[in-house]
Amino acid sequence: MSIQRIEPGPRMSNAVVHGNTVYLAGQVGHEGDDVQAQARTALAEVDRLLAQVGSHKSRILQATIWLADMADFAAMNPVWEAWIDPANPPARATGEARLASPGLKFEVIIVAALNA
Repeated sequence: MSIQRIEPGPRMSNAVVHGNTVYLAGQVGHEGDDVQAQARTALAEVDRLLAQVGSHKSRILQATIWLADMADFAAMNPVWEAWIDPANPPARATGEARLASPGLKFEVIIVAALNA
């Protein structure tokens, strides 16, 4: 089975396709924005990457969300709920973690199926 690397760089690829599954690297927003703006930006990147490999948010299998502060959980959820495909919600976990930069508040990691 082949492996396709999307937007590879010296440290990582933004996405990797193996078989009928696409694995996205963690997507973040712009440092300094509030958690809702960061979530919107990151989720727009998810849309872009999924489209690039021939998938869609309706095909997401699993999402892992990291928040720099769980106090942002209630503010982030409406952005997530407005974005997901309501007919096909993925499995999701949310946790708190120190993100790669102090200005980041939101990161999402996605695993999705390719379109059939």
